[in-house]
Amino acid sequence: MAGHILVLNTGSSSIKYELVDVRTHQRPARGLVERIGEERGRLTHHAGDGPAYERQERFPGHGEGLTAVMEAFEAAGPALDPVAVGHRVVHGGDRFTEAVLIDDAVIAAIEELAPLAPLHNPVNLAGIRVARKAFPGVPQVAVFDTAFQLTLPPEAYTYAVDRDWRERLGVRRFGFHGTSCAYVSRRAAELLGRDLAGLNLIVLHLGNGASATAISGGRSVDTSMGMTPLEGLVMGTRSGDVDPALAGYLARVDGLDAQQVERALSHRGGLLALTGTGDMREVRARDDAEARLALDVYTRRIRKYVGAYYALLGRVDAIVFTGGVGEHDAATRAESLAGLERLGIAVDPARNAEATARERAVSPAGAEVAVLVIPTDEEWEIARQSLALIGDSLTG
Repeated sequence: MAGHILVLNTGSSSIKYELVDVRTHQRPARGLVERIGEERGRLTHHAGDGPAYERQERFPGHGEGLTAVMEAFEAAGPALDPVAVGHRVVHGGDRFTEAVLIDDAVIAAIEELAPLAPLHNPVNLAGIRVARKAFPGVPQVAVFDTAFQLTLPPEAYTYAVDRDWRERLGVRRFGFHGTSCAYVSRRAAELLGRDLAGLNLIVLHLGNGASATAISGGRSVDTSMGMTPLEGLVMGTRSGDVDPALAGYLARVDGLDAQQVERALSHRGGLLALTGTGDMREVRARDDAEARLALDVYTRRIRKYVGAYYALLGRVDAIVFTGGVGEHDAATRAESLAGLERLGIAVDPARNAEATARERAVSPAGAEVAVLVIPTDEEWEIARQSLALIGDSLTG
């Protein structure tokens, strides 16, 4: 099937995949392997308009999970003969400013950067290694979440910390969700009928992970996530911004070491810490003081970043909501921007409440600042960047 790119998004316990036709934007197949390493694993494979192909069994590791994906293509189609395999890699440090062809040196570099993203880079590498064995001779491309954010100016990425930490250990802000930001910023320009080079945008990627990014002329100029994906907004299980002295305090008064604090902030923080669940849908379904406080904390943090980035940009043409929460939770959109009318930012209740998955403006007609909802499409962005790297000739 010439012209198809297999996109693999390998998570800590999952493999999300899509087969993308780079000529037509169609998706002949997509699927998900979830709960890898658990007793009740599941593979769901969709090919065309037919019924889903499903398997429920234990997938001990990502190798077994990807083997099951190959078997799903054999059993339910379509025939799998990609011109390239595109991989999402979370952390590329300051080494990778764009997508790259994967070779042994790139794998070694991704491995070296694993301490910056210990939950992500190792499993991203697992997917790469398995795919190289499954498709020998097929170009493999790494697309980095951090790459889009490497346009940050020094005053945005520099932490005011010890010079040795900065120079020898590479301590700095990197930022994430770059693949999503690249896609939705281009789509925002097209939706507005404007040239991206002349636009100032604030992109709010709100999912289980969440970030705010200030974009000027298609370039990231500030972003809420930091050296790791922990900093910034309140997330499903991540705390976002806390006092850096918290770790020292907990060590003194409760005997916790740095690893224990980091794990707690990353896995037991955010909405989970405030309500017992990291799922925004479950929080919204409740009507109690705990849930209301969590929602206030969550949306207040977003509003604070919007205000800060407005001040930084000086002019904002559009605010873009994307990600699972940003695309589907009308109440979060409204509450996150409440009280910003003097800045020209408002949400139209009827437009915002519309139940649709399409791209749209949810601000009033003629608003000074457009508020847009744009479903992200990281898989297409990975395919697009992969194609740009390997060349149009391969799609003939």
